[in-house]
Amino acid sequence: MTDDRTRRGRAIVVDAPGEHRLVEVDPPEPGPGEVRVRVAAAGICLSDRELYEGHRAPGYVRYPVVPGHEWSGTVEAVGAGVDPSLVGRPCVAEGFRSCGVCERCRYGETSLCTAGYAETGFTEPGAFADHLVVPARLLHPLPHGVDLRAAALLEPAAVVAAAVRAGRPRPGERIAVVGAGTLGLLAVQWLAASSPAELAVVDPRAERAARARDFGASRALTPAEADDATGHFDLVVETAGAPTTAASSCLLARRGGRVVLTGMFTAGAAGIDPVHLSVSQLELRSVFGASSAAWADAVRAFSAGLLDPAPLVTHTFPLERFDEALALVGCGAPGTGKVLLLP
Repeated sequence: MTDDRTRRGRAIVVDAPGEHRLVEVDPPEPGPGEVRVRVAAAGICLSDRELYEGHRAPGYVRYPVVPGHEWSGTVEAVGAGVDPSLVGRPCVAEGFRSCGVCERCRYGETSLCTAGYAETGFTEPGAFADHLVVPARLLHPLPHGVDLRAAALLEPAAVVAAAVRAGRPRPGERIAVVGAGTLGLLAVQWLAASSPAELAVVDPRAERAARARDFGASRALTPAEADDATGHFDLVVETAGAPTTAASSCLLARRGGRVVLTGMFTAGAAGIDPVHLSVSQLELRSVFGASSAAWADAVRAFSAGLLDPAPLVTHTFPLERFDEALALVGCGAPGTGKVLLLP
């Protein structure tokens, strides 16, 4: 029997800040070089909430839009010029619609494409829907039988992979992760595999700190306790994006240490002391999204079983309960981790 949702599908459309509809639509047809994916799971993050509430910076969203940039699914159809053997393959795909030909793309820095910002779920139709069309060149096939709910977290895992690439952890180093949200916990899991002498997580929430230990952290510090660790760490990976964490992360690094800023900061965040930065000779890097190489790292680690995001998922909802799902994101309620929509 043919599934009616193969012929018809649904999508969450955000028409304007604070306004959304659940609509019935025909499955989009993939054009040349594209694939249509049946969405299995789509994660909701704070960026999606910012989009919904109208707080995303102009130029980084285009209304009306179907949100959803963290997702996994199965290839359902391919357009002209695409390998037909991909049909039926589990997959994820890069969100940035990089041009592939500008100077930054040629250097492999696809998240810094200079052709103009375009991203699935923000300016292009996203995965809060039954179906999604993406360029096949951005696809990352997964092994058959993988946990597609866990695979929906490969987008934040790719951001963490970019941070790890920038930070270059070495065995035996003292490492701190600032923030124990989704990015922070994935960073702890990833960095634990680098055999650090110490892996600390800094977060004010006791429950999150306890989860970080489960993911491989050797100790957990509150921000107040971290003040006593000033200048202690070889590598600091900031993931919180809170107003003070860029500056405080630099203070945690030893002289000559390395700091990677991964969280998304908003206007008004505390500045980094340039005197401390220069006198301490810190190496400071920032991460915006993930390059194709970082995506490949994340997919490889996940496929090999070295990275397991599944324990982060605490809530799942159908599309019809989008309001409830969105309300949970960023609410700070105990026991709330990653929230997924399951179309």
